[in-house]
Amino acid sequence: MADVLAGRVYLVGSGPGDPGLLTLRGKACLERAEVVVYDRLIDPALLALAPARAECLFVGKEADHQLLRQEDINRILVDRAGAGKTVVRLKGGDPFVFGRGGEEAEALAAAGISFEVVPGVTSAVAVPAYAGIPLTHRDFASSFTVVTGHEDPEKPESRLDWQQLAAGAGTLVILMGLGNLEEIARELTAHGRPPTTPVAVIERGTRPSQRTVLATLADVAERARAAKLGSPATIVVGDVAALRDRLAWYDNRPLFGKRILITRTREQAGTLAALLAERGAIPVELPTIRIEPPADWGPVDHAIDELDRYAWAIFTSANGVRCFFERLEHRGLDVRTLKGVRLGAIGPATAAALAAWHLRVDFSPSTYVAEAIVEGMKQLDLAGQRVLLPRAQDVREVLATGLASLGALVDDVAVYQTRPAGDADLARRLFEAGEVDVATLTSSSTVKNLVSLLGERAQQLLSRVTLASIGPITSQTARELGLTVQIEADEHSIPGLVAALEQGAHR
Repeated sequence: MADVLAGRVYLVGSGPGDPGLLTLRGKACLERAEVVVYDRLIDPALLALAPARAECLFVGKEADHQLLRQEDINRILVDRAGAGKTVVRLKGGDPFVFGRGGEEAEALAAAGISFEVVPGVTSAVAVPAYAGIPLTHRDFASSFTVVTGHEDPEKPESRLDWQQLAAGAGTLVILMGLGNLEEIARELTAHGRPPTTPVAVIERGTRPSQRTVLATLADVAERARAAKLGSPATIVVGDVAALRDRLAWYDNRPLFGKRILITRTREQAGTLAALLAERGAIPVELPTIRIEPPADWGPVDHAIDELDRYAWAIFTSANGVRCFFERLEHRGLDVRTLKGVRLGAIGPATAAALAAWHLRVDFSPSTYVAEAIVEGMKQLDLAGQRVLLPRAQDVREVLATGLASLGALVDDVAVYQTRPAGDADLARRLFEAGEVDVATLTSSSTVKNLVSLLGERAQQLLSRVTLASIGPITSQTARELGLTVQIEADEHSIPGLVAALEQGAHR
């Protein structure tokens, strides 16, 4: 009979940095992990894939100091798995490519611990690709060699055959060699590689902070020092490195390297963060608001009880849609209750939120502000018709008063309220340390609460960065608080804001 307490270790390669390069198998292992043993440079997004109850143990290096010896790491893996735990050993790149995964597998095998190796995308291939450098090319190289530039210091002599490496016609990829770059260049030229051979040194490859220095063997060490490149770095030697001038794609994206602050609620930040990351930006999440139930559900419940008496229900945010229908379900009802009610949405995001409930919009304005709803509905006969506005508490009265002026009987009910959120100390540190290039302002409440978080130095700190607003109402709120908005979206939506950021980057 099998031991029911038998644990298992998964040696998982996380890839070179971009969390999107984790394999599906690696993701599945993390999602069932009870223990995660991880190295330096692992993206926090990967740790978030593990269950909240999982034990996460950092065993990497910090400032050239190894927190634990390899023998200690091996012991952790053996002990946790021996106690019946499902353990994920999360390693950068591929566990069997200069990752000491072989040593860990040997220790597990010797202890009789079941294990599985989950290959990862190695930095030897991925990092040059992200820098626009193909390792092979029919016109330049038909092979490539991968070596370490940081051998075990206890070896009596180097196992690298510099004569053979220098004489090879293919591409040479050197991992962990930045600290020995000058010696590497000297050895290669001394053994026959021309000093004019192109060399690329890629720092923090596949990450939004990626930087690349293109040089030759003759001057690469000097140019890398001048650029103050740091680890991790991948070195590519060979004619293919020069192709970067034509093939660079990752760091040519419109918002590459821009640190952009997201002030939306934590639940809503993901959409904007994903759009920014696709364009090369580094999203910095600092929720300044949170969504809470209204102070009183009574008016909402009363409106729900009389839904058959409304001609229109007009939604002004995706939050309003979600909160209204959640309340509807709480009351034991569903979308059929809206039979006969025509629906309005302030913009595409709100319309999409309604579509998720299989509802189509009957009216949406050409511009996504309350004034445009009123203007557009002038074409309709609202006299004597009841209109429901399920929206946030304490919002502008423009929509309610505007529809009332058209003869509508308006019931303005709060289905949610926004409350301040965020870490004031973190907010000040981000701006004081210059870790924000652009701050996005997606509503008046995000502006007010960001200013509140930063306190008396708000104007001074926010003057150091570019402020990007989703639309004129939000911009006006910012101006009233003494701020200068440099970018304003023409289309008052999240995609419109991202488009405005792209346009601003080219100015």
